[in-house]
Amino acid sequence: MTNYRWVICTMLFLATTVNYMDRQVLSLTWKDFIAPEFHWTDADYGNIAAIFGLVYAIANLFSGRFMDWIGVKKGYLWAIAIWSLGACMHALCGLATMWHLDMGSTKELFEATGSVAIAVSTVSAYCFIISRIVLGIGESGNFPAAIKVTAEYFPMKDRAYATSIFNSGSTIGALVAPVSIPLLARYFKNLGIGNGWEMAFVIIGALGFIWLGFWIFIYKKPENCKAVNAEELAYIQQDTQAETTPAEVEQKEKGIPFLKMLTFPQTWAIFLAKLITDGVWWFFLFWTPAYISDVYNLPSDNPVAMMLIFVLYAITMLSILGGKLPTIIVNRTGQNAYDARLKAMLVFAIFPLFTLFAQPLGAYSYWFPIILIGIAGAAHQAWSANLFSVASDLFPKKAIGTMTGINGLAGGISSYAINKISGNLFDYAAKTNMSFLGFEGKTAGYFIIFCYCALAYMVGWCCLKILVPRFKPVKQ
Repeated sequence: MTNYRWVICTMLFLATTVNYMDRQVLSLTWKDFIAPEFHWTDADYGNIAAIFGLVYAIANLFSGRFMDWIGVKKGYLWAIAIWSLGACMHALCGLATMWHLDMGSTKELFEATGSVAIAVSTVSAYCFIISRIVLGIGESGNFPAAIKVTAEYFPMKDRAYATSIFNSGSTIGALVAPVSIPLLARYFKNLGIGNGWEMAFVIIGALGFIWLGFWIFIYKKPENCKAVNAEELAYIQQDTQAETTPAEVEQKEKGIPFLKMLTFPQTWAIFLAKLITDGVWWFFLFWTPAYISDVYNLPSDNPVAMMLIFVLYAITMLSILGGKLPTIIVNRTGQNAYDARLKAMLVFAIFPLFTLFAQPLGAYSYWFPIILIGIAGAAHQAWSANLFSVASDLFPKKAIGTMTGINGLAGGISSYAINKISGNLFDYAAKTNMSFLGFEGKTAGYFIIFCYCALAYMVGWCCLKILVPRFKPVKQ
C-alpha cells in the first residue's frame, strides 16, 4: 500500500502552519513595536482582534459552502492567496495612516499628542481592521478545505489522527512565530527599514504564495491520483465500501441545504461545543505575549519572553497524541468512532481545569502559568481535532465543508467575544485597580479570563453529550 495520503496531510499541515503564523504577526509585534507608533490601548488591540474573529466567523459560513461547490483544489488556492494578500497589506497601514492625516514621517506618528494621537490611533486601527478583514476572509477557507480533504483521503477511524497532525500546524506556527517574528521586526528596525514590523508581515505573508505553487501539482482526488495505488485507495474508501447498497453511497454524496442543516441536533451540538471552547485558544494565541509583557515586564523580543512562548507551544505539541486516542479506543473496545471520540474528549476537558492555578502559581515563577497554559493548549488542540472529526462522523461527505463552516462560525464568534471582552476588561482593570480573588489591576483581569478558560471544556462536552448522546449520523 502506498502512503500518498500522508503527503496530502503534510500539505495541510504546512498550510495551517502558515495560516497561524500570519495570525501571530500582529500579536507578537503590537505591544512593543506597533502600539508606541500608533498610541494603541488594550481596547484598540482587542477591537482589531475581535473584528478579525467576527469576519472569520461570518466568512466561515460561506467558505464551507464555497469548498463544497468549487472543490478543495481551487478553493484552497483562492483561500491562501487571499489571506496571504491580507497579511502583506498590514505592512502598508503606517503609510496609509500618514497619508490620511497628511503627515510627512513616522516621527510625527510617534510624537503625536492629545487629539492628534487619538486620530492616529483611530485611523491606524481602521487600516489594520481592513487588512484583518481580508486576512479573515481568506483564512476562513483553511479548515473547511482541510477537513474536506481529510475526509477524502482518510477512513473515519484515522481522521482525528490526521486532523490532529495537520491541526498541529497551528501549534508549530505559534511555536516558530515567537522566535522569529520579533527578531525579524527588530532586525529590520535596526536596518532602518520602516519600524521593523512592516517587513515581518511581508515575509511571513509571502510564505503562502510559495505553498500555492506546490498545491497546484500535488493535490488530486485519491481515485484520480496516480500516486495512490489500489491498496491505498481501498484503505481510504473502506467506510464507503462497507455501505450496503450503491443507492446509500449515492445518497451520502448529496449535499444538504443550509437551512436544513440547522434543524439537526448534531449541528447544534457541534456549534455550541465550538462556541464555548474555541475562544480559549484564541485568547492564548492573541494575548499570551501581552500577558507576559504586562505581568512580568518582558517585551516580545526579550530572549526570556521568546523562550517562554516557545516552551508554551512546544508543550501543546502533545496534542498529536490526543488525536490518536480515539483510534486506540476503537481498536481496543470495538466501539464506533463517535462514542470513542466522546470518551477521549472528556479526558481532554479535564486538563484545562489546571488553568485555575496559573495565576496564583505565577506569583512564584512565570514558568508555572506558561506550563499550565501549554497543557491547556495541548488539550484544546486535541479537543479541536476531535470536534472537527465529529462533523465527518455525523455528516455525509458532501455536507462536511458546510458543517465545518458552521463550526468556524462558532469559533469566530467565540474569538470576537473573548477578544472584545478581554481588551476592555484589561483597560478597565488597570484604570480602576480592580480586585478579584486576591488579585488587583490587570492581573485580576487575566485571572477572570483564566477561570473561564478552565471551565469551558466541561460545559462544551456536556452540550455534545446531551444533544447527541450516542452515534446517530444525519439522514437526508
